[in-house]
Order: sequence, then structure tokens, then C-alpha cells
Amino acid sequence: MSDTVEIRPMTAAEVGIAVEWAATEGWNPGLEDAPCFMAEDPEGFWMAFVDGQPAASISVVNYGPGFGFLGFYICRPELRGRGIGYRLWQAGMAHHGDRVIGLDGVPDQQDNYRKSGFVLAYRNIRYTGTVSVEAPQDPRLVRIGPELVDAVIAYDRPFFPAPRDKFMTCWLGGETRTGWALVEDGRVTGYGVIRSCREGAKIGPLFADDARRADLLFRRLAASAPGGAPGGAPGGAPAGPIVLDPPEPNPEAVALARRYGLEPGFETARMYRGPAPQLPLDRLFGVTTFELG
Repeated sequence: MSDTVEIRPMTAAEVGIAVEWAATEGWNPGLEDAPCFMAEDPEGFWMAFVDGQPAASISVVNYGPGFGFLGFYICRPELRGRGIGYRLWQAGMAHHGDRVIGLDGVPDQQDNYRKSGFVLAYRNIRYTGTVSVEAPQDPRLVRIGPELVDAVIAYDRPFFPAPRDKFMTCWLGGETRTGWALVEDGRVTGYGVIRSCREGAKIGPLFADDARRADLLFRRLAASAPGGAPGGAPGGAPAGPIVLDPPEPNPEAVALARRYGLEPGFETARMYRGPAPQLPLDRLFGVTTFELG
């Protein structure tokens, strides 16, 4: 007897179901990640239902007419091997259309992605550990508030293949995220965001003009981690690990993670279908996330 499968965009409540699946997979999603991606593409999360019950998920977030990012590709374990995930995949690719598409592929799926036309660009490595640092007292460090949002969005644009203003406006706010920028002579020269997750906190993005500035921002963000001393005062240890996802082609980013005792865990392959965007990887010290677009 064949499955009765329905595929459609998720409601907000159904996104919550998929987030629980991601947590079960060990992806440690942020507490308020999905709404920011949905702000960019309200129909960017799709679900397959079997006999009316949630069966598989995928995020297919489009950033304007030229670029999209695919992720959150999960099928309930007991339903795998029945073609449900592939049917959902096809619907997601149709949503992307003829855009260039990026994804972060886990090792056991990379061959399947290659069969669908995706080509390896580089690897991202997840580094995790407990960090206890003093908050640097540097007047160039400014907590990101409404007055800085436009300047930070402008700084962010070279680091991503398409404008993502709606995502960024959301990502730079919220009760579970804290952002810091480095401002020199009125110009942003780096910024980063730390956010609460199911376990500990993740830093991302972390973009800066050079490794010295990235190190300064990392220490400020780590001192702002949930559970640290109020206001990032010296001696604040976060409640749980801190995660940083540096791109492997940037050796300074990998060195930054290791310098503060973070240990490598799993990896993903950044892959693209279509021409790979040329990004300033030497200034990219931490990607936004593995699990979502």
C-alpha cells in the first residue's frame, strides 16, 4: 500500500516540530533561529506529511532572485528509505527555481548531493568547548543596537552571496542573541553575534577585517555568553559550551578556535549548485549556522 504524501510550506507550529527533530539529530539549534530565516522567505520551510502526520522537513530559503540556501533536511528515522525525503527534496528544489543554491552537507549525504549537481567549495568544521575569558575593555567595541543595524548590514553584504536585510534585521535583535561590532573612526571593521542554543551558545556570524580584530570580537562575545557574569564582567564562565563554525580555508579562523581551547567535532561540506560565490574567506571566522539557510 503506497503512502499518502502531502508536501507544503510549514506553519510556525510545524517549524517547531522540525526544530525538535534537529535537536534529536544532535544539531543543537538556536532557541530563536527559524523566525529570522522565515523573515527572509516566509515559505522557506517545507514539510512532507504521510497520512496527515509530519514525516520530513527541509528549509529552502530564497534570498532574492539569484541565490537560495538549502538545509534542515530530515526524515523521521522510521520512514526513511521510502522515497518521502526525495519527494520533499524535489519540491524544495522547485521552490529554489534556477537560483544558485548552497548547502552544508553532512558526510553521509555528500554523494547524494553530488548526484543532484552540487559541487564541493570547502569544508566548515564545528569547534566546541568551554571558554572563560575577561571581557576586553576596548572603546571600539559597541553593542549592536538599532542605531548600528544599517551599518552592520552594509558590512555583512560581501560575506554572503545575496542581500539578506530582513534576516539580518531579525538576527541582530531578539532576547536570546547579543551582537557586538568593532567601530573605528565611524566605520564597522567587524561584527559578531552570540545566541543561546539548546546546549550552550553559538557564535556566528563572526566577520572581521583581520585575525586580530576577530580575536577581540570573539572574546567580547564569549564574555557575553548566557550564564556569564552580568554585563560580561571579568570571570564570567558560560553555562555550557561555546560553538564556533570556522571555514577550513581560513587558517586564522581555525587557529582562533584552537587558541581558546575549542575542539573540532563534526564537519560539513559547503557545496553549491551553480557558480560558487566568491566570498572573502580570509575575513570570515565563523559562519551563521549549519542547520538553516
